[in-house]
Amino acid sequence: MSKKNVVHVVGTGTIGEPLIGLLTEYKKELGIDDVTFHKNSVSERPKVKALLRRGAKLAVDADKAEGFKAMGVEPTMLHDQALNEATVVIDCSPKGMDMKEKLYTKYEQNTRGFIAQGSEFGFGTMYARGINDDVLKNSGQYVQVVSCNTHNLSCIIDTLALTEGDDNLVEGSFVCMRRANDISQVKDFCPAPQVGTHKEGKFGTHHARDAYHLFQTRGLELNLFSSAIKLPTQYMHSLWFDLRLKRPTTLESLKARIKANDRIAITEKKDANTVFSFGRDQGHYGRILNQTVIPLSTLAMPSENRVVGFCFTPQDGNSLLSSVAAALHFIHPDDFEERIQVLKPYFFDEV
Repeated sequence: MSKKNVVHVVGTGTIGEPLIGLLTEYKKELGIDDVTFHKNSVSERPKVKALLRRGAKLAVDADKAEGFKAMGVEPTMLHDQALNEATVVIDCSPKGMDMKEKLYTKYEQNTRGFIAQGSEFGFGTMYARGINDDVLKNSGQYVQVVSCNTHNLSCIIDTLALTEGDDNLVEGSFVCMRRANDISQVKDFCPAPQVGTHKEGKFGTHHARDAYHLFQTRGLELNLFSSAIKLPTQYMHSLWFDLRLKRPTTLESLKARIKANDRIAITEKKDANTVFSFGRDQGHYGRILNQTVIPLSTLAMPSENRVVGFCFTPQDGNSLLSSVAAALHFIHPDDFEERIQVLKPYFFDEV
């Protein structure tokens, strides 16, 4: 086991890059000695150089080292050395399961924990900050941070339904209106709304499936269904929800619960671009770390046992928070809650 507390991040995409930046900026407060990262291609050398200037250390595969040097980027170490020295590995690539099977299992004796992102179903114990934090105590070495939309709908369920009892949710239905791609991405943009298929049986899409398994770690069996549609925008995901409740409630009571949850931001804005713009200007690397942003004016109750509404997903931001929390739990299990409070400036009561 490395004497230093080292977090190694695999990938520099929409989650990897801001995660590396966050960890390097706050490594003293978080109790991290070094942040290393793996980059597979030299094609984004300005980004790599910027991360190096911030204090992160570059690790590359042995057969890529000379290519990086030829392009004016000096690797700090080879990837196998970085993995061998890592206290925690956070995989932000789309190949977490493959990396686990082909690579990570070789370093289990040297590493306290491995964390994967998004839809890497089966990678490890499912986790979302604020939803099932207790699971980290017995998570094993492998943790899957669920997707940003799964964070969002799980927070909606937990706040609006389960606050009144674990049996209070009769049924939850969701429509995930996904952005086509990130503003940093040039592939896979759709020129018109593109409907998704329901590949996950009784759950519809992976969002409800993953939320179901997330709440299973709390001993709950929830009735959830989700659909997804991709929209021609690069701003934010939006979510429509329909919760059928066992116990009657009021709109005033629901709004009070929302305002009491410091992981939820409220807003008077109804346009994704204005919420996105706030995050770009006020967030860390443009990310809001709240689990969801709810326009209170969209909440409605067709009956005293049903609530519907819209919300926005701070994509990447909520996943970043859970990734840092999981990593700190592996490194500082006794005081990670205190250490992570350094990120509070990037939680907003209102957007």
